[in-house]
Amino acid sequence: MNLLEKILHKAIDRRTFLKATSLYAMMSLGATILHPPAILAQKRSLIPYFSTYPFSVGVASGDPLPDGIIIWTRLIMDRESMERLRSHPLDVHWEVAEDKRFKRIVHAGTTVARPDLHYAVHVDVRGLKANREYYYRFLAGNEQSPIGRTKTAPAAEEMPSALSFAFASCQNYEHGYYTAFDHMAREELDFVLHLGDYIYEYGANQLVAPREGKARKHSGGKCKTLSDYRKRYTQYRQDPYLQKAHALFPWIVVWDDHEVENNYASDIPQRGSRRSFLLKRKAAYQAYYENMPIRLFSEPQGDTMRIYRSFTYGRLAQFYLLDTRQYRDDQKPGDGWRSLDSIPQDGRTLLGNEQERWLFKELKSSSAQWNVLAQQVFFSQYIRLKQGKRRVNTDSWDGYPDARKRLIEYMSNEKVNNPVVLTGDVHSNWVSDIKEDFKDANAAIIATEFVGTSITSEGDGSETLSQVEKIKKENPHLLYCNNQRGYVRCQLTEQSWQTDFRIVPYVSKPYAPIHTHARYIINAGKAGAKRQK
Repeated sequence: MNLLEKILHKAIDRRTFLKATSLYAMMSLGATILHPPAILAQKRSLIPYFSTYPFSVGVASGDPLPDGIIIWTRLIMDRESMERLRSHPLDVHWEVAEDKRFKRIVHAGTTVARPDLHYAVHVDVRGLKANREYYYRFLAGNEQSPIGRTKTAPAAEEMPSALSFAFASCQNYEHGYYTAFDHMAREELDFVLHLGDYIYEYGANQLVAPREGKARKHSGGKCKTLSDYRKRYTQYRQDPYLQKAHALFPWIVVWDDHEVENNYASDIPQRGSRRSFLLKRKAAYQAYYENMPIRLFSEPQGDTMRIYRSFTYGRLAQFYLLDTRQYRDDQKPGDGWRSLDSIPQDGRTLLGNEQERWLFKELKSSSAQWNVLAQQVFFSQYIRLKQGKRRVNTDSWDGYPDARKRLIEYMSNEKVNNPVVLTGDVHSNWVSDIKEDFKDANAAIIATEFVGTSITSEGDGSETLSQVEKIKKENPHLLYCNNQRGYVRCQLTEQSWQTDFRIVPYVSKPYAPIHTHARYIINAGKAGAKRQK
């Protein structure tokens, strides 16, 4: 039996394991970036023996760069293993190869799964080739993880011939099956964007169920502590279709509200005291980092966590991942649908001053053909009539009109190339022209917003929203609406942007088929999306 077979088939001591991994490390052409605490922890870490399979939440990769990728896993252990290991850091070996059989391993090393990170592993693999597919896996004790596939971004100076990605959001576990992720896994994608509400913090049966009833059930009560959030992520991540989509594509992720609490604003909860909420937010941010394939600089610092960042896809596209939760002013005059006339024009911010300055600087310096704002809440004006009054949702950009005006004016004045806004949150599909002035029907179109529906949240849904024609009459810039579940696929070239709304007819039971409900095209250099028949 050779050394690798020993690793795969029996528990071995640390010396033998390090001898084996050093052979693979000699084959490495690049470097691995570890947390300093992880480097120190290696001196006292263990080679474990597991009573149960430790990779039951799968593997993932994310935040692709031209020369690197984050690869992720988390060790799941039963009580017997936890008691035996007594909170020791654990050695985890990793390998990255050019082929799925790992005949051409290009990078390998050993990192440490830290108990303070719930035995999560984030490896920042560098020295990879641009715009290439790679395969990766992890080894711990006598166990091997599933194999993941990932892909690096193109070189900064390259103009790729095409880009294909999907974006998704809002996957309430209780409201349905993740059939959409099964279909997404069959697409040919360069990466996946997830725009938030990866988990829901509600307890079992706490949220009002969809009409057709709940398909599954949350384990435990409402998330309040770090242990609660960790258990919730474990439940979600054990879904096989979600694991499949993670294992096949790199993901670029950002949160919304339900990773912490519904409609929170900065350090202000929907209800309750700020002091207790900050403890809850700290726990939620910690659990989010532990479970996402996200760069090391995002590791929480106290009760804060920087998640806004940008990614380039050669000269074809630049993506700006925005955080519309952590830095915003409180909703006024309250959280929810309020009279349009009651919204204050007081310069309030949704992004926070620092993030807004960062975004303007990034947009100004961009030379990309397409500039993509990937964020959470409805950007375009969206007015609904109720009891004769024009109402808007104060949790969206409608509640922060001055902040939206500053961003629209900046994109217009700086002549930002082909801006597109991608949005989640509202559990329905929309296409909108972003106008210089939404009050002026003849105002210039400066960008397009594509709003993606939920994976499952609110259950099966319907072909469209009730009163949709009245909504469009009040909002003539809203071009399209659909209220079913699924995800959005986007295909870009230097000349055009194509968006396909991929729909499943139901999520209350498994095995739903999928189809493209609508397709919209944007031609580069000409703002506004047109539906393709």
